[in-house]
Amino acid sequence: MPRLPYLAGIVATAVTLGVLASAPAAGDEPLVSHPRVVAHFDFAAGETPENIALEPDGSADLTFAFARQVANVTRHGDIRRRVTLPAVANPNTPIVHKAMVLGIVRAHDGTLYVNYATGTSKTGIWRITPDGRRPQQIAKLPADGLPNGLALDEHRGVLYAADSVLGIVWRVPVTGGRRTAWARATALAPVPSGTGFGINGIKVHGAAVWVSNTDRGTLLRIPVRRDGSAGRIRTQARGLDGIDDFAFTSRHGDTVLAAVDGTSQVVVVRPQGTHSVVLTQRDGISNPTSVAVRDRAVYVPSASYFATVPDPNLLLARLNHG
Repeated sequence: MPRLPYLAGIVATAVTLGVLASAPAAGDEPLVSHPRVVAHFDFAAGETPENIALEPDGSADLTFAFARQVANVTRHGDIRRRVTLPAVANPNTPIVHKAMVLGIVRAHDGTLYVNYATGTSKTGIWRITPDGRRPQQIAKLPADGLPNGLALDEHRGVLYAADSVLGIVWRVPVTGGRRTAWARATALAPVPSGTGFGINGIKVHGAAVWVSNTDRGTLLRIPVRRDGSAGRIRTQARGLDGIDDFAFTSRHGDTVLAAVDGTSQVVVVRPQGTHSVVLTQRDGISNPTSVAVRDRAVYVPSASYFATVPDPNLLLARLNHG
């Protein structure tokens, strides 16, 4: 997620790579271990990772935010292909005033969906088909909003977009069409005197939609009722100032690994709401923007937004338990 100190024309992107083999975890092992940076990116060229979606072969699809691109990166760090979203005349995205691609998800058939924020009628959710045809806008979202994180519920056939500025979770059919303001509340909005970024990351997990709020430092759970409507918002954790996107450590548990970009940390948030640091700048991360988990592999893209010596990179680590 681009933050205010970074908004003077720097490009944000997102990169991730392959899968680590797992070994049985010893009882005294930390939750996350063996961190290593597997790829460094060119900050001057705008290669600052923003959001990620993993492919079955261990490569990653990633958004290059201000470059308006989605790229596929192999487990060896090679970029195999890029898709560029159309340029917009006079973009006026809130806060950043530039067009940018943010959240990304992948369907089982290989279709990619991304959030494109422009400050124009091009703002919305866009589809990229596996055959690489030109991206297509499937739903319009408000031009005065900033659709940030994106989540997919294939069972219900819907997408959820977290609007950081308007404090709304939008729901859109995967086939495209009319948007619905699925959830709207003060808990989802930014703090008036804050960065301007409210809800940010978003995931579908355990019959609920989970969101992070950057300004409020919270992780929230919104139950999905049987009719598909939003239930009462519950605060799962507090004290996570600057939280960006996040991932669950398993399909069945509620333990979360979250990126905290301003302090260059990854934290574990436990089901009871307690949290602690598992990765820091000394491990190689530099203003991380998102986290992905597959089996026992943890992926951490770093955008290096605030670093004195920028080092955008991709770090891989091992998940030992959780």
